[in-house]
Amino acid sequence: MGSSSTTGHDLAALGITTDAAVHWNLGTAPLVEFAVQRREGLLSKDGAFVVETGTHTGRSANDKFTVRDAETDQSVWWGKTNKPMAPAHFAALKADFLAAAAAKDTLFAQDLFGGSQAEHRVNVRVITELAWHSLFVRTLLVRPTQAELADFIPEYTIVCLPSFVSDPARHGTRSATVVAVNFTEKLILIGGTAYAGEMKKSVFGILNYLLPMRGVMPMHCSANIGPDGDTAVFFGLSGTGKTTLSADASRTLIGDDEHGWSDTAVFNFEGGCYAKVIRLSEAAEPEIFATTKRFGTVLENVVIDPASREIDLDDNRLAENSRGSYPIHFIPNASADNLGPVPKNIIMLTADAFGILPPIAKLTPDQAMYHFLSGYTARVAGTEIGVTEPDATFSTCFGAPFMPRHPSVYGNLLKERIAKGGVDCWLVNTGWTGGQYGTGKRMPIKVTRALLNAALDGSLKTAEFRKDPFFGFQVPVSVPGVDSHILDPRSTWLDPAAYDSKANALVKMFIANFAEFESHVDAGVREAAPKAA
Repeated sequence: MGSSSTTGHDLAALGITTDAAVHWNLGTAPLVEFAVQRREGLLSKDGAFVVETGTHTGRSANDKFTVRDAETDQSVWWGKTNKPMAPAHFAALKADFLAAAAAKDTLFAQDLFGGSQAEHRVNVRVITELAWHSLFVRTLLVRPTQAELADFIPEYTIVCLPSFVSDPARHGTRSATVVAVNFTEKLILIGGTAYAGEMKKSVFGILNYLLPMRGVMPMHCSANIGPDGDTAVFFGLSGTGKTTLSADASRTLIGDDEHGWSDTAVFNFEGGCYAKVIRLSEAAEPEIFATTKRFGTVLENVVIDPASREIDLDDNRLAENSRGSYPIHFIPNASADNLGPVPKNIIMLTADAFGILPPIAKLTPDQAMYHFLSGYTARVAGTEIGVTEPDATFSTCFGAPFMPRHPSVYGNLLKERIAKGGVDCWLVNTGWTGGQYGTGKRMPIKVTRALLNAALDGSLKTAEFRKDPFFGFQVPVSVPGVDSHILDPRSTWLDPAAYDSKANALVKMFIANFAEFESHVDAGVREAAPKAA
């Protein structure tokens, strides 16, 4: 296969002088051909391309750094999720990185958009050493038309070299792996990891940095549109059901992970989906399951039989975080425009492994901001030897690792937009009922869908509600088609006193976590905090 350089495209502006064959803006078929030829993975019997990412099967959060300089010193929320890198360290890293790229015999480049609403998108050039990485990022971001490519000028550049080994002493990194973001030079360097999600999340970080200053709310969420044109936004951390619940056959999908909320639209940052596929069920999630059997889908860390090319979605020996990436049009009812009207409903998803939160609750705007800034979910036990209790996780804005600015910037934007649009806000627990993990059971997806449907069609607003004694939000007493027993989590526990004890413990976790935000919010949001009963 020959080089497919495009006139006017070269890497000299980035400082890369190379004899490498640079393949620009290849489509799915040639990229798969390259990946197969280079033995980067295997084609499954049904056509998906299956790869292993090695040691890194998820993001390397502890290896991500942002250059601290005049641009970012006062604008970035420095701390555990935004760790600083000195400009001198980045300069050394960049010099070594670009030299490593120049030494390759083959490189792949894609010119893409982050964002589907033209006035709020960012032009991104992504350079990779792996063909399947080029396919992945082309799938996940928004693909320009041929006319748009003709005069494409990149604003940000990402260079991804899994083979690069960083030197902590020379580069100021923590390990051999690095994700370094430089907002001044508009350059992101990803090395020492083959996990493709680092590229897409880097673009999310760029938009999260830029858009709030334009009054646009960036969101880690999925979104869909009902038959009456009503948009719903689903916030939630990994494992809470964002992708599953937004892929509803009765509604039009806008996107499954990253969106902006402008004055006129909710728009997808991406042109594809990135779904967890471990133990994916055809019965429960037919639309997503079908994508695992299509040419153009990339399956990461899914076990495949090298002879029969059969995949096994239930086998987690390579990773619990096995993933499928596919173009959004692989979902039959996806939006052709990748955007929809401003939302009428906001759903905040949590997988409460303690079994305390009700399956659905209605939030006031102040409560919505409180729970948005809290970003609560709970991981289940069993991920580490000796861990037997669920682990509470608070990730502010339901995506702290991707939020460069202070959470109050995003929280205040959300509260303003909720108030302006008269948006209804709901907290939905997709976690446990009848006790905590190990005693209770996972909330039935049929119950969650029935409650969501009632919220989204407006019928739930007329239900009778009770005030939760711990969290203060409104909980429906009965909903047609749903067992009323499950709506009151305390009544599902065999020992109500044990429920009260665990609920008080969870309240204390919320209060302790929110302490860092109290000085950044008004009295109404502070009063929305849960209270021990």
